[in-house]
Amino acid sequence: MTSKWIKAGMAAAALVLTTSLVAEAADKPVVKPVYKAPLRPAVNYYSWNGFYMGVNIGYAFGSSSWASPAGSASPKGFMLGPTFGYNVQTGNWVLGIEGDYDWTWIKGSSPCSVTSCTTRNTWLSTIRGRVGTTFDRSLVYFTGGAAFGDIYAIRDTWGSASKTATGWTVGGGLEYAMDASTSLKVEYLYVDLGSFDCGVSCASTIPATVSFKSNIVRFGLNYKLGAMPTMGPISSRY
Repeated sequence: MTSKWIKAGMAAAALVLTTSLVAEAADKPVVKPVYKAPLRPAVNYYSWNGFYMGVNIGYAFGSSSWASPAGSASPKGFMLGPTFGYNVQTGNWVLGIEGDYDWTWIKGSSPCSVTSCTTRNTWLSTIRGRVGTTFDRSLVYFTGGAAFGDIYAIRDTWGSASKTATGWTVGGGLEYAMDASTSLKVEYLYVDLGSFDCGVSCASTIPATVSFKSNIVRFGLNYKLGAMPTMGPISSRY
């Protein structure tokens, strides 16, 4: 009899304890896990600010007209030389100035009267403004300014004359930054050096104007002086 009462008491105590624990658990607030988005790693992005220097190589093809004797040549050839410039970046916009000097091997001949007329260009230099916009590490730009170079006119068996001419140039290009200091570019320029009078040197008693116009496609490698990488998420640039 005593054993039965002991068992009953233990069962009742267990029931009370279980009920108390369940009630206590029900009173506690449910804590949900907090989800945090993964942090975006900081990455290097390119700053176009500062001075740079480089080298360019390209090919030119154009036209040269002779007024007297009448003729029309198509000078073409390669070019190679140094480049210097400075950029200022504001947001995604880049403003700059760039100059270059190229040794050129541009030459073309055409029949004129009973002889041959040849136009040559042995050097070409430009100083231009640049304005462009960036897309990550790429810069798309428009450029224009002054052009300088020689126009060398030769009439076979008669004579020759030359002039250092001043003209204009306009074009555009795409530049890509490979790292914090080095960039590659491809560029197109249209150059017009105007014309000059070859005159008696070309056996003409009337004005013998010789013109020079050229289309230039060239590639460049630039190195930014004192470049330091800028750290920060890409999204902070916009």
